[in-house]
Amino acid sequence: MTPELSQKLAAAVDSMPAFPKSVQRILELTRDVNCSPKDLVQVIDKDPVVTVKILKVINSAYYSLPKQVTSINHAVVYLGFNTIKNLALSIAAIGMLPKDNAAGFDAQQYLLHSLATAGIAKHLASRVDDADPMDCFIAGLLHDFGKVVFAQFMAAEFRQALAFSKINGTSLHLALREVIGTDHAVVGAMLVEKWRFAQPLVETIRHQYGPELIDNDMVACVFAANQISKKLDFGFGGNPLVEELPAAITKRLGGSLDEVIATAGDLTSLFEEAKIFAKL
Repeated sequence: MTPELSQKLAAAVDSMPAFPKSVQRILELTRDVNCSPKDLVQVIDKDPVVTVKILKVINSAYYSLPKQVTSINHAVVYLGFNTIKNLALSIAAIGMLPKDNAAGFDAQQYLLHSLATAGIAKHLASRVDDADPMDCFIAGLLHDFGKVVFAQFMAAEFRQALAFSKINGTSLHLALREVIGTDHAVVGAMLVEKWRFAQPLVETIRHQYGPELIDNDMVACVFAANQISKKLDFGFGGNPLVEELPAAITKRLGGSLDEVIATAGDLTSLFEEAKIFAKL
């Protein structure tokens, strides 16, 4: 990477909004084994935007609860720690998406793809020994966020890379390397590092493709979830090419991409949940 490109990327990442402190606190709390529901409720109650949106989701037809839930306290009881954490994280990520971009990048379809990948990655974590389901959800949700940086701050180059990928039938991360000189995995890792996420998450996003692919359980879950989302048309992140699972990931997950899909159970319900979250 040239010094000029490195400087340009750093400036773009710096221009992105800070990750909401309330959501960072929620993530910290849910990692603490001593955290009580009361602790979580107190943090969420101080953030009216997150409160309203969580209540909107829990009262949607998707959950079909017998009566309306009007407090975060009851929301935690009904949905549990992990779902509330996922919701808060999704709300934060959605809040950072630009309403428009000059690259012609479909943010709503991107969001559906990211939320579906997050849900599937969390689901696949049960197949391996050393992946935390919540970490897999976060990594799946944020795995493509570098594309948002490109769409907002390097729109012309990103548009060119999208066209290059489509015309040449090549993967978008390779098209980005060709056109810009680096890909969204590198920029996404810079961004989550700025947001002070744990290093394993940063490394999962940075090394999610090609020769740089890390051989560990979290990367296996996120890589496979990304390909499954693409294969099943769960949203669209700008890259239609579905890659077969590398040998190391096949070994970790116990089968090829088609075999993982066949044994993963009902993935459609995860996409339905992603659509509910995306409406936020």
